[in-house]
Amino acid sequence: MKSLITIVREQISSFYLILRLSAFEIKSANNNNYLGRVWEILNPVIQLSIYWLVFGIGVRGGQDITMENGVQIPFFIWMVTGMIVWFFVNPAISKSSKSIYSRLQLISKMSFPMSAIPSFVIMANFYTHLMLVAVVLIFLQFTDFKLSVYYFQLPYFMLATLVFLIALALITSTLSTIIRDIQQIVQAVLRMMLYLTPLLWHTHDFVLKGIDLTFLFKLNPLYYLVEGYRASLLGTTWYAVEYTGYTLYFWVLILVMLIVGSALHLKFRNRFVDFL
Repeated sequence: MKSLITIVREQISSFYLILRLSAFEIKSANNNNYLGRVWEILNPVIQLSIYWLVFGIGVRGGQDITMENGVQIPFFIWMVTGMIVWFFVNPAISKSSKSIYSRLQLISKMSFPMSAIPSFVIMANFYTHLMLVAVVLIFLQFTDFKLSVYYFQLPYFMLATLVFLIALALITSTLSTIIRDIQQIVQAVLRMMLYLTPLLWHTHDFVLKGIDLTFLFKLNPLYYLVEGYRASLLGTTWYAVEYTGYTLYFWVLILVMLIVGSALHLKFRNRFVDFL
């Protein structure tokens, strides 16, 4: 627990620096592109179009998603409200896991806590996420899922996603610096998570076929975040309150990840240069 307290203090004391570095990260990433940050919107739109054609039209034949309460939701709208989480966590996990070893030579000459490195990489992706959420909110106003009181729970799920990513990054960035193969494992797991998380399919589809694997799917913390975003944007339920048991599981898991990640990071960070 002492390790966790140390990391939290470092994050708080470096908060302003994290914001500045994340802004620089975005600027440098788009420096050589003529369209600049427009690509941060175009890429998700292109991917969503492909997923909709393959899964919405090809696999489902244009059928709507049937929710547990019997409500019908167009597949494209249902998919978009979940995929915006994926467009955040996928690059954030991938980039933050290699954030320390890819910058180690530069960082060894600077005086700020290494625990802030994954955080500013995640924060840079969070800015893009906010842009996508804004676009989706505008899009939803032209559908049957307009502005609702359920939007008030959206900041909570954004915060939950940030904490989850930081907790995971403390583990993966440390292990990836020590063992470079970990980065390949992270990439492989991310490819699996795209299809093991209810992003392109709905768990109720399995229930309708007599196969209820909901309990197993819910072990994945991304399930909680994706369904929370959907509940917020589609105005279906107060997800964190209605599923209090699942909410408790999520935060206990995050606490364990934070404790483990903090301990790992503090144990090895003074020797990171040795792994160059």
